[in-house]
Amino acid sequence: MLRQSSPVSVQAGALQGVRRGFSLYDLVAAGLILAFLLAFADASRHMAAPMAAESRPISLSPWDLPLYALRSTMRMLAAMAASLVFTFAFASLAAKSRRAETILVPLLDILQSVPVLGFISVTVTAFMALAPGHALGAELAAIFAIFTSQAWNMAFSFYQSLKTIPDDLKEASRSLRFSAWMRFWRLEVPFAAPALIWNMMMSMSGGWFFVVACEAINVGSTNLLLPGIGSYIAVAVADRNLTAIAWAIAMMLAVILIYDQLLFRPLVAWSYRFRAGEEDETPRPRPWMLKVLQRSSLIDLATRPVLAGFDASLRWTRLAAEKQIGPMEPDQARPIGDRLWNAGLIIVGLAGAAFFALHVHRAFPNRDIVAAFLLGLPTLARVLVLIALASLVWVPIGIYIGLRPRLAAAVQPVAQMLAAFPANLLFPLAVSAIVFLDLNPDVWLSPLMVLGTQWYILFNVIAGASAIPRDLKDASGNLGLKGWLWWRDFALPAIFPYYLTGAITASGGSWNAAIVAEWVSWGDKHLAAHGIGAFIADATQKGDMDRVVLGIVVMIVYVIGLNRLLWRPLFALAERKYRMN
Repeated sequence: MLRQSSPVSVQAGALQGVRRGFSLYDLVAAGLILAFLLAFADASRHMAAPMAAESRPISLSPWDLPLYALRSTMRMLAAMAASLVFTFAFASLAAKSRRAETILVPLLDILQSVPVLGFISVTVTAFMALAPGHALGAELAAIFAIFTSQAWNMAFSFYQSLKTIPDDLKEASRSLRFSAWMRFWRLEVPFAAPALIWNMMMSMSGGWFFVVACEAINVGSTNLLLPGIGSYIAVAVADRNLTAIAWAIAMMLAVILIYDQLLFRPLVAWSYRFRAGEEDETPRPRPWMLKVLQRSSLIDLATRPVLAGFDASLRWTRLAAEKQIGPMEPDQARPIGDRLWNAGLIIVGLAGAAFFALHVHRAFPNRDIVAAFLLGLPTLARVLVLIALASLVWVPIGIYIGLRPRLAAAVQPVAQMLAAFPANLLFPLAVSAIVFLDLNPDVWLSPLMVLGTQWYILFNVIAGASAIPRDLKDASGNLGLKGWLWWRDFALPAIFPYYLTGAITASGGSWNAAIVAEWVSWGDKHLAAHGIGAFIADATQKGDMDRVVLGIVVMIVYVIGLNRLLWRPLFALAERKYRMN
């Protein structure tokens, strides 16, 4: 089974820490807790402020950047917390209920294919109506937009992990009569933790990639510039201010380094205890922040009631499970009920498709609908070519890094910085080079689509290679696997489920990024590539909601078709053939 410390032992350590008295670790912890409380209080104060007070022009002075960075980071963390709750609930239901899976997995395909601008276009008015005249509505709209750039990737990762839990671990949990609550926290979350944490890092970086669209909201007559790095970059791009863009890049790198040290590096090191089959001699990172969390008596005092309540919930659900009569068996399929359920879904799906088709037909001539679907073809070609090229580059590199824990720890912040780099900051170079050299925008704007999404593949492959059990590594060495045989029979099958998670989310993210990559501007210069992304971006800019909806529907159809014809069959193959049983 996966190794983890019990809450009882943690509480015992807490009591010992208190007896040791105040230490340097407590001083550091106190400073960090105070800084977080002040940041939270400042963000809360601004959210409750009148909208007029938050509508001041964005200053391009570098001295205002730290405050903007703090505001953006708090939005990111709020969206990450919401994404984590969504992931646990949504992915668990999809993985454990066959009937729910038939709805939730296609729904997740649809959600990840809806572009961030599409969510903003539809929801910004509703969020603004929640708090008329106050900044709360705009802040919620921005947080929700960031959430849509984070949650789908995390949900796919957790779903993939739950579907590939080895059968012997499931059988052990049933033999020990774990309750559903206990199985979730003692088996499922620990098993999924290494991959989920890497995908949380990727999701955080994905939020930075779309931060301009989330903070500089421009939908028809609604123009909002929330104080943050995203709005700062939007104003700098509009003013063609290269110095301000350089300051924004420097501040983003500083923020990424800070939350890497305070949050993700400790989480990655903590997740090492949950690696199945890992030997004790495996080198583990020991970041300074993890030492602070483990050795500070202030942290012990703060977490002791939470741990006690958590331990009590496990004991209570365990006792309730032991009172059940008969053996605990997995749910059995009900063929007749499943057929009726699927038939009902088909009827509802066809009715919904007919309703959308009727609405689109009434709103647009047939030639406009056909033209919109034809615009999806070049975007589809770009997505497929770019994902294939990114896979050829990053799969071998990710395997090499993941098999070397110390190298993975060193690469972690660098990969986050690269993944967080907003495509908007390359617009000056892209637009200037394309115009100066008279290049074809349909070709040379394409790399901007994969700029932020290729890292989904790298992060998931690193997570997969890092999670390979020690006994499998030893077996490959004992069998003398080398060269192509090592790749074909060991490395690629071992990381295949993780790679698919990265490829699926990278594919969906590339469709999303098409909106900012196929329609770019630098000052008064504008370039557009032929594609559905440019179609949606142009419609959003003009506030033409009918065309926005048409573009989103076209993109959803393409993404679902690609998932059903390519990614889902491969995912089923990975679940059936490449699980580490």
